[in-house]
Amino acid sequence: MLCQVFPEQYADQLADKTTRFKTLVPSFKDLTVYESAPKHYRARAEFRIWHDGDESDYIMFDQATKEKVKIKACPMALASIDSLMPKLMAAICKVPVLRVRLFQVDFLATLSGEILVTLIYRKSIEEDADWLQAAKDLKDALGLTSLIGRARKQKICLPNDFIEEHLEVDGKPFIYQQIENSFTQPNAEVAQKMLSWARAMSQKGNDLYGKADLIELYCGNGNFSIALAEFYNQVLATEISKTSVYSAQYNIEKNAVQNLVVVKMAAEEISQAMKGTREFFRMKEVDLTRYDFKTLFVDPPRSGLDDLTRSMVADFDRVIYISCNPDTLARDLVEIEKTHDIVASAVFDQFPYTHHLEAGVFLIKKELV
Repeated sequence: MLCQVFPEQYADQLADKTTRFKTLVPSFKDLTVYESAPKHYRARAEFRIWHDGDESDYIMFDQATKEKVKIKACPMALASIDSLMPKLMAAICKVPVLRVRLFQVDFLATLSGEILVTLIYRKSIEEDADWLQAAKDLKDALGLTSLIGRARKQKICLPNDFIEEHLEVDGKPFIYQQIENSFTQPNAEVAQKMLSWARAMSQKGNDLYGKADLIELYCGNGNFSIALAEFYNQVLATEISKTSVYSAQYNIEKNAVQNLVVVKMAAEEISQAMKGTREFFRMKEVDLTRYDFKTLFVDPPRSGLDDLTRSMVADFDRVIYISCNPDTLARDLVEIEKTHDIVASAVFDQFPYTHHLEAGVFLIKKELV
């Protein structure tokens, strides 16, 4: 059933996913498996709204039958979201200006207890004083951190379009801005484990070969680069999304990181800049000659690395590769393993009860192993 969990099946399902993962890359070494909580693990949830007479319900669509399914509870979501859902719907149904033409409701929550709700309408809300007052009352009554109203080309924030996640990794606190309608780690408990593993790989590299500089591609909101910065002399991180770059700058300041610079560039562009084949105005304040890059960190989209970036890997002594797609990871490793050996690997179950599995691989240049 949609949005449901099956804790009694979880261990077997994870074992099956891990077995498939191992068959993709037989050279994996020291594979560590990081489990998820079997319920209340998702920090994000999105539901369409179905209106029928005086009743309104959250719905999802069955992918196989295309039929709509009413969602009365969602134990996949964090407990804060799951418990809020019926209270929110009951409150909305009592206020016509909030209910009429409500199309979708999105939830975004944090382990630290903050929660943001987005109400999406098929009507104008921008100059609707009644809607605005009702939305403010709803936010206060339910104790929401923020509430957003959206309609076509309209967005009203009460008061913000983000919340802050407070993670603890290896006993150290980290603060991350989570922006509505932007990518954030969906399973915060597993995200903490991913950060801890990446930090351990960074320390392992330092223990073996000494401390140097790090370059990260696809850095998003600075999730990894901020947590890894203490293990490197200097860190240069790149990201193509303007929203994510803004969020990364916010997070750098919140975490008081002094040795990290983020630039808005695609992975292919930074590859060209480092090879000296193209100059970029966005790099005018970054002197690449002042960096001693020994470690490359990549966390690419599901499509994996592009050809230019894949060839760029050969220039680095150490590589930490985080993947959200085992198939493209296996493809990329065919090329990378010509110059590097896998010395550690891990899988992270961000998405229980699905076929998706995140992975981490730490590689060292062959002549150094």
